[in-house]
Amino acid sequence: MPDQPRGDAEQLVRVGTRGVAVLRIREALIGLGLMNNPEVQPVTGQHLALDIFDAELDHAVRDFQQRRGLLVDGIVGPATFRALKEASYRLGARILAHQFGSPMYGDDVGTLQSRLQDLGFYSGVLDGYFGLQTHNSLMSYQREYGLSPDGVCGPETLRSLYFLASRVSGGSLHGIHSEEMVRRSGPQLSGKRIIIDPGRGGSDHGLISQGPAGPISEADLLWDLASRLEGRMTAIGMDTFLSRPSNRCPADPQRAAFANDIGADLMISLRCETQASPAPNGVASFYFGNSRGSVSTIGQNLADFIQREVVARTGLRDCRSHGRTWDLLRLTRMPTVQVDIGYITNPRDRSLLVTPQTRDAIAEGILAAVKRLYLLGKNDRPTGTFTFAELLAHEMSVDQAGRISGS
Repeated sequence: MPDQPRGDAEQLVRVGTRGVAVLRIREALIGLGLMNNPEVQPVTGQHLALDIFDAELDHAVRDFQQRRGLLVDGIVGPATFRALKEASYRLGARILAHQFGSPMYGDDVGTLQSRLQDLGFYSGVLDGYFGLQTHNSLMSYQREYGLSPDGVCGPETLRSLYFLASRVSGGSLHGIHSEEMVRRSGPQLSGKRIIIDPGRGGSDHGLISQGPAGPISEADLLWDLASRLEGRMTAIGMDTFLSRPSNRCPADPQRAAFANDIGADLMISLRCETQASPAPNGVASFYFGNSRGSVSTIGQNLADFIQREVVARTGLRDCRSHGRTWDLLRLTRMPTVQVDIGYITNPRDRSLLVTPQTRDAIAEGILAAVKRLYLLGKNDRPTGTFTFAELLAHEMSVDQAGRISGS
């Protein structure tokens, strides 16, 4: 998967590139302690050529990408540039506030969220995004401690935070809160609001493959899978929404904004993976997780369930689940999982994905994973054996039990 969001070739900086952008990348990594300051050559007294993207810089970039939950490819595109900028901010270096239309991002925001969480005022993920939840949490803190409740983190608020910083930390208030919400919502899927996000779309067709019924584009394959999943979820009583119409390809922040406007319980994004080499293969799932140790607990649980169910039903190679900081995972206010259902550039994966039977198996696997999430481990059925008919019967029995207890 390319450095997200996707950028044009001129936006990518990699080994061999030379120019001002390379200097800025090097300076940022030195400031973060991931590279040493350049030493002066002892004979000539001249500095080394710092505007060349060399092997040392490539190693440092990969180290940074690994720490930040980005694709580790040594290529600096829009997402890595953004992460470098965010990592340079330290709490106190600028005034923080919620800005409509131009939100603030950065490690200083993440530190503020962590301080508020330790003091019991913030229960979200530490995503470094100053949104309404951070704004409201900061106002609550200011109000509680006799400060002007303006939602602005300036010098006075900073001094109080340093003075009152909790001596005890650990655990995840967000994780506890999220798991309690799932428990309270009950095991029944009926009424749950789910966003299904098929990748690509519009003029972005992706690769064209030969299927049993003729050529099928990557976008159409993902749309078909989303439709199969939507049909099953709707039949079971879930409120389902597709993140885009078939003729559009919104950017990931737009997809996240749509999900937030709907107020969904979960978002499941469906993508195919591509690589220049035909060798890589398998299915992988991704949830929000960053270098500050903040993880979407429910997203991680769902990703693990999806991995096990899809692998058991399709025979696709298990590439496991991973925490990432991509926009789609970071900007959604509900647990979000991105499922890369296989490598469309791998002959075996492609031969499986183009068949309706495999897409049916993936759809049933994802639905079974969602059911397992809400059962909270109270079902011991072997992975890969929950059928749609059994899920539907289970829903009806839970609904009937609920009506009897309520009568």
